[in-house]
Amino acid sequence: MRKRYAVVALLGVVSVITFIDRTAIAVLAPWIRRDLDIGAARWGWVLSAYVIAYGIFEIPSGALGDRNGQRRELARIAAWWSAFTALTGASSRFIELVVVRFCFGLGSAGAYPNASGVLWRWLPARERARGQGAVWAASRLGGALAPLLLVPLAASLGWRAVFWVLAAVGALWAALWWLWYHDNPAEQPGIAAGELQEIGAARGRGAHAGGVPWKRLLALRQLWLIVLAYGCYGCGSWFYFNWYPSWLLHAGHFSLRQMGLYASFPFLLGIGSNLIGGMLCDRLGVRFGLRSASRAMTFGCLAVSAALLLSMSLAGGHIAVIVLSSVSFAVMDLMLPAAWAMCMSIGGPHGGLATGVMNTAGQVGGVLCTLVFGYIVGASGNYELPLQVVALMVFIAAVVFSRVDCTAGLTPEPHALEEVVSPHLASFEDKL
Repeated sequence: MRKRYAVVALLGVVSVITFIDRTAIAVLAPWIRRDLDIGAARWGWVLSAYVIAYGIFEIPSGALGDRNGQRRELARIAAWWSAFTALTGASSRFIELVVVRFCFGLGSAGAYPNASGVLWRWLPARERARGQGAVWAASRLGGALAPLLLVPLAASLGWRAVFWVLAAVGALWAALWWLWYHDNPAEQPGIAAGELQEIGAARGRGAHAGGVPWKRLLALRQLWLIVLAYGCYGCGSWFYFNWYPSWLLHAGHFSLRQMGLYASFPFLLGIGSNLIGGMLCDRLGVRFGLRSASRAMTFGCLAVSAALLLSMSLAGGHIAVIVLSSVSFAVMDLMLPAAWAMCMSIGGPHGGLATGVMNTAGQVGGVLCTLVFGYIVGASGNYELPLQVVALMVFIAAVVFSRVDCTAGLTPEPHALEEVVSPHLASFEDKL
């Protein structure tokens, strides 16, 4: 097995863990809100505390990974969030829960930007979107497992014990990553010379040299376009992460047991969507060019997803709700590897920082979605109106993504991609 695939597999494992940990609070909401007597508006602040903190430290964490290496940064991230996952289970008041979730967000920020930095250093250009697809598919596996595992676990052990179990799993991964992974592919024990040539050893050796070109990076118009687009998209994704289980209970009129099953459906479909989306983006990029392929995928997927979300808000009946909500999330996820590959291309050797900036915008969108959703529900008891606002934001994201030129970044990615792909171009075209 090639070492770079083992690296991607480890990133996939931590993606599963982090998504179970971050969605556990939403899945266990019925037990926590009942025990701590927390209403809808205040619950919005509990959910948002994590998102706010995540957004604050996302960029610094991505920059630290680019400067000091992802081995150190990802181990720190996993250890930190595991500690505060355990403390979540020890919280007994509203304010304690808000503070702990804020600290949880501070520690877990930067996980995906640093994973992107690892992929930039370890994968050839032709494999990066597929690598992103694998990591994000793993996250959706975590999202699917969360309700399936945590609902029955909480029913038998209590919600506090669930967080303690999750904390132990995260700490174990942090130790494994620290002991096995090396930032420089050439220093990885047992790696073959042929694989180093495929990866591009020079990129690995120089990954952390020099400072961060803040002025050049922040002056990129394309970075700010993708930041705006991802912020609007974040409203859609964070609806599923934070409010979807409650939406099923109160708007879809599902039972608690039904919610524990059906809340996993969008994430199960998302696994396949991310894997297919990564492969599709790589192949379309070879045939039509990186810019055209990524623009088409992001616009088309998000426009369709927005229409499905709007239909979901108007639907009646359990089957219609599950089909529309699951397909909407799956189509939204189909474009996710393309979006992250676009940002990696814009950031070049500072892809961890660039994706950190982009993902921070996603957290801002998540905060707005989470808070506004909670206040609208608290004031009106209406779950359909805030979902329609979410659908509008997703459509705006589609329009903005269609204007992003991911080839106008810090490094001339189109030429780099051509150099790596040209020996394989004929075989790719034959398959297409």
